Amino acid sequence: MKKTKLLNTAVSRVIAALGHGDMILIADAGMPTPLHATDVEIIDLALTAGTPTFAEVLEVVLSEMQVQSHVVAQEMLDGRLPPLAALNQSASMTGERQVVSHDALKAMSHNARAFIRTGECTPYANVMLVAGVTF
Repeated sequence: MKKTKLLNTAVSRVIAALGHGDMILIADAGMPTPLHATDVEIIDLALTAGTPTFAEVLEVVLSEMQVQSHVVAQEMLDGRLPPLAALNQSASMTGERQVVSHDALKAMSHNARAFIRTGECTPYANVMLVAGVTF
C-alpha cells in the first residue's frame, strides 16, 4: 500500500513513467480530449460538476511529480479565477511559467503523456506540467 497521498493507480503510474521534459495536462471538464493522439493517455477523474476540483488534483499531482515548468493559457490569467489562485499558491513547485493562447494549449495536449480531466467547471482551468528531474 502506498504511503503518499496519491491513490489513483493510473495517475500514479503515469507520473512514475515520466521522463525529463514529458508533459501532463490537468484539464477542466470542458477541455476537448486529444482523441487522435494515440500516445496520450486519457485519465478521467470527473465525477460530477466541481468534483474533483482543479486545485485538488493539482495539489495531489504536485505531491508526487517533479515539475520543471508549466504552461497556461492567457485566458486563464485574464479570468483571475480560483484555479489561477491555486496555481499561484503552488508557484514554488511548478517552476517557470509559459503563457500561450488557449488554442495553442489545446494543440500542445496532443504531445502530452497524459490528459487528466477534472470535474472543474471554471473556464480555462487547465495547466500543462512539464516534468523535471530530482537530481
